[in-house]
Amino acid sequence: MTACLRARLRSARLTIDPMYSERLLDHFENPRNVGEIHDADIRVEVSNPICGDVLRLSANLTAGRITEIRYLTRGCTASIAVGSALTELLMGKSADEAGSITRDDVEGAVGGLSNESKHAAVLAVDGVKAMVRQM
Repeated sequence: MTACLRARLRSARLTIDPMYSERLLDHFENPRNVGEIHDADIRVEVSNPICGDVLRLSANLTAGRITEIRYLTRGCTASIAVGSALTELLMGKSADEAGSITRDDVEGAVGGLSNESKHAAVLAVDGVKAMVRQM
């Protein structure tokens, strides 16, 4: 597929479905840090019982800072994109720094979330809180 065709398809999709920002779509289409760290120092799983989304985070620490992080998500487009953005927010953070990440920070990292998708940021912050308890 040519770059021109990709740009036209993206433009058409954004026109049809404006509920997702360009940054959110980038994280969804090109997720960062997907997977699991099998020998992880920290491993957490959180879920949203209402929508059924699940976020699993695994991380390694060096000198109290996150030096490697991966995620797996079962859920909607927003939850998958937010998981990717969350790993970028957490990289290099200490427990105190990670614990200060808010829903607004997460939403900002994906260019905002619609009201229907705000649960994805809540799930992400729940995952951070679970990680901090293990740090």
